[in-house]
This record gives sequence, C-alpha cells and structure tokens, in this order.
Amino acid sequence: MSTETKTTKRNDRGFLDRLQASPFLSELLSNRLAVAGLVIIFSLLVIAVYARLFIDIGQIVPSQLGTNPNRAPPSSEFWFGTDGQARDIFTRTLYGAWLAMKYGTITVGLSTISGITLGIMAAYYSDMTDNVIMRTMDVLLAFPSLLLALALVAIFGAGLWKVVIALTLVYTPRFARVVRGAALKVLEDEYVDATVALGARDPRVLFRHILPNTLAPITVQSTLNFGLAIIDIAALSFLGFGAAPGTPSWGLMLSNGVTNGLLSGIWWWSFFPGLFLAITVLGFNLLGDGMRDALDPRMRDAID
Repeated sequence: MSTETKTTKRNDRGFLDRLQASPFLSELLSNRLAVAGLVIIFSLLVIAVYARLFIDIGQIVPSQLGTNPNRAPPSSEFWFGTDGQARDIFTRTLYGAWLAMKYGTITVGLSTISGITLGIMAAYYSDMTDNVIMRTMDVLLAFPSLLLALALVAIFGAGLWKVVIALTLVYTPRFARVVRGAALKVLEDEYVDATVALGARDPRVLFRHILPNTLAPITVQSTLNFGLAIIDIAALSFLGFGAAPGTPSWGLMLSNGVTNGLLSGIWWWSFFPGLFLAITVLGFNLLGDGMRDALDPRMRDAID
C-alpha cells in the first residue's frame, strides 16, 4: 500500500464517512422538524410521480371547455373546485407538483454542479483565477435574486426552460462561495500537502480529496435552495415570464386566481395551489435546517 493511500485512509474522512456514521442519522431523525420536512418532501415526491404516471395532460389542459361546471366551489365531486375554464383544480394542482419537482431539481442540479466547479477552482488555483471567478460571483450577488432572474428572463425570453437557465445563473454564485470557503479550509490540512508532494495530479486532488470534504455545506445549501428554486419558478410564472398559458403551474394558477378569482370571491382558485407551494417550501426549509444541525452540531449549540 502506497504512502498516499495510507495518508488518504487516515485523514480523508469527509462528508460521505459522516453520512454513513450513525451519529448523523440519529441526530437528523431525532429532530422532529427535520422528520416533518422529510415526510412533506416524500409525500410531494409520491404526488409528483403519481401525477406524471396516471394523470393525462389532456385532462388538465383541454383544448375546449369540458363538461365540468364553471367555477364550482370545493365539493365531494371536485375537491378543490373548478376554475374559470371548468378545469378541475385538484388534478391541476397535483400535476403542478410534478412540474415543480422537475424544474426545481434541474435548476438546483445545474447550479450545484457549476458552483462546485467554480468554487473548487477558485480555492485551489487562487491568485488570478480566484480573483476573476469570485469578483464575477460578487457582481452577480450584488443584485437581488428575483430582480436578476427577471432581467435574465427578459433577455432569454419567457418559458420554463428559460427560467431554469436564468435561475441557474442566479444560484451559482451562492454555491461557489460556499464551496470556496469549505475548500480553503480543507486545503489547510496536512494530508492535502502530502498528497500533492507525492505527485498526485490536480484532478485527483480536487475530486478525490477536496470535493468529498465540502459535500456537507453543499448538501445543506442544495436542500435550502430547492425550496427557493420552486418558489422563484412560481414567482416568475406568476409574473408571466415562466409557464405558458394553460400550463398547470402553481405560479400561473395563482396568477389566474388572483386576477380573475379573488375579485369575484372565488378563493379556491388560488388558495389550494398557494397552499401546496407554501407547504413544499416549508418542507425543504425544515429538512435543510435539520441537516445543517446534524452535520454541524456547533452551529446548533451556538443558536441554542
């Protein structure tokens, strides 16, 4: 066994090791709010998969008005009532969960990957590379996230995929700063110097030694940003820059309900999509806070 391998096994105990250890799971599962967040997210996943597999998109986006009563209040037949086009709000709200999870996952995934890449490069190569990357991130962070997303969508054009691209650019600086800070701390450890001295190439140092030790803050940031991505996608759709008309998006349903429903006393048109949106964001926030406390008990003790 080489000296590098011994050094790695002795010192390189990162996030994956802590994740497999019982203290992390016991800390997480002992947090009632985190468990509540897990239950909410799991329920949302079940609803999203069910909607994708068993709900016909033509059933919720009909080309003509259906046979349902127009603007019917919640009842045993229509649990969430119907909207101004006689469409069942319950079915559309369930399918909206699939759209929220789909585009939220893509947004967070792309921003996480790009943020990790930029953050690790900035920390490892330092000097000019660090200055160029982080000053660019600082410029993007100087703008309010929703305002910057609106500006980017105005440039790219409306549509859910354009919203995903815009929000990816907005969220990337957050991940880059978190990863850079964690990577700089890892680079101070002696085993990294030993690995470099033994002739390990940059990709091995970055992805075998530094990245695993930065996954804890990345995981927390991703979980918290997931709820933020869902609500930002809904906000942009609410403002008319996201989902196309007729799409069962929570944000678009809220917009239609506020514009056409609340003024007429049809509260259910926007209430149920808004309720699902709020519960979803709450679930991710609860889970993110619980994971942060479990991975870094010192932060929890400082808060307490």
